[in-house]
Amino acid sequence: MTTLHPTALDLDAITAKRWAEPEDFSPAEFSRAQEFYASMRVHDERLHRVRAHAGDLIRQWTGFEPRDVGSFGIGLNLETSDLDLGIGYPVERRAELMEAMSEHARFLGERNTSSTTTRLVFAFELEDVEVDLSALAPEDFTVANRMLDQIADTMTQPERIAHTWVKHLLRSSGRLEDYAAWKLVTYGRFCPEFNWVPIPEKAGDH
Repeated sequence: MTTLHPTALDLDAITAKRWAEPEDFSPAEFSRAQEFYASMRVHDERLHRVRAHAGDLIRQWTGFEPRDVGSFGIGLNLETSDLDLGIGYPVERRAELMEAMSEHARFLGERNTSSTTTRLVFAFELEDVEVDLSALAPEDFTVANRMLDQIADTMTQPERIAHTWVKHLLRSSGRLEDYAAWKLVTYGRFCPEFNWVPIPEKAGDH
């Protein structure tokens, strides 16, 4: 686990607010956050390569185009990041999907996505990176794509830096419940109608 950096941030206030404003940071604190964020980018080349390979496999196995729905896709990953990909898959064909994926991935279960819909979740390892695949109902995948596009278009780089620094501080200080909740605040902010519960609960990043 990464060593905890000293901080003057009021983490309780930030987690209660459910958003990290760059204005909450002193210049010195934000400078440390920038340095940390830059250090996370050294993992990008490898994760891009693994994600491309995983995408090729998922297209072969399912016939559907995946999208990165996790923290790496929106630039909020830590060094422990796995990959979370999603596809829109017809609900009436889920038995077919289960059969197609049975030789390639572990089935992690069916989870609620909204109050009326669910998704199937699978996992496999590729180059020592865990890849989670969520098969969402097509209408949910459309909503997720719209949300991810909005995050990409409107979340500023200083906000990404601030969010990632807070996530790191929570994780490295052992505040794992707060850390698990913090990983989801961006999704909840931009798509509150979805049930953004970590799938499955684990110590790694999403």
